[in-house]
Amino acid sequence: MTNKHKNVLYVGVTNDLERRVYEHEIGEYKGFTKKYNCHYLIYYEHFTHIEYAIDREKEIKKWRPEKKDSLISLFNPDWRFLNQEIVNL
Repeated sequence: MTNKHKNVLYVGVTNDLERRVYEHEIGEYKGFTKKYNCHYLIYYEHFTHIEYAIDREKEIKKWRPEKKDSLISLFNPDWRFLNQEIVNL
């Protein structure tokens, strides 16, 4: 998730991406994404086992910003907001 200026990144895990993106959009919960207005999905990965997803989340959170930016750019070169595209994935 990112803000409208695309200068803040948030990495998280969910079992329902569509629901979680909506919760970020409306500021459902207090926390990092609400504080920094991270309402826009720009990258995601799909895992069949939660353990793998959690491990990947921890791995990415340790990365320097430049490495995160490169990962996002490979997946989404224009850094488009994907909120509407993930509906009914």
